[in-house]
Amino acid sequence: MSAIAYLNFDGVAEQAIEFYSEALQATEVKKVKFKDFPQDPSYPLPENELNMVMESSIEFAGGKLMMSDVLPSMKPVTGELVKGNNVLISLVMNDKQQLESYFKGLSADGHVIMPLSNTPWSSCFGMLVDKFGINWKFNSDADQFLDDVISNKR
Repeated sequence: MSAIAYLNFDGVAEQAIEFYSEALQATEVKKVKFKDFPQDPSYPLPENELNMVMESSIEFAGGKLMMSDVLPSMKPVTGELVKGNNVLISLVMNDKQQLESYFKGLSADGHVIMPLSNTPWSSCFGMLVDKFGINWKFNSDADQFLDDVISNKR
């Protein structure tokens, strides 16, 4: 079993999939729109909702992101989407060159909070908010740092 970050969008999932696929150099992209499967005739979706993304995934470097649009007709149930800082996606890998490539790609039209740099807890750490308002953290040594601190406490 693995935990996978799932991102909801307000009608821009298609653009987000394209952006993340390129920025993260996706190895596989899957996407299903609402129009791609039979609809319940008792509850027909409007044309604009049929073209929205129901479910998608992008795979990259052993990781996976899933995404979809929240249908306007579902907002009375799901509530409005709110961008915030309570969720972030953390990319942890030892390949610093690949980490730098992802950072560069995801920072396009976004906001760099902390450029990639050497810190006391990581030889390559940085943070940014991408153009869709998603927070990202990059860390080359997260597992090693945790293991070192925990072993020193024993």
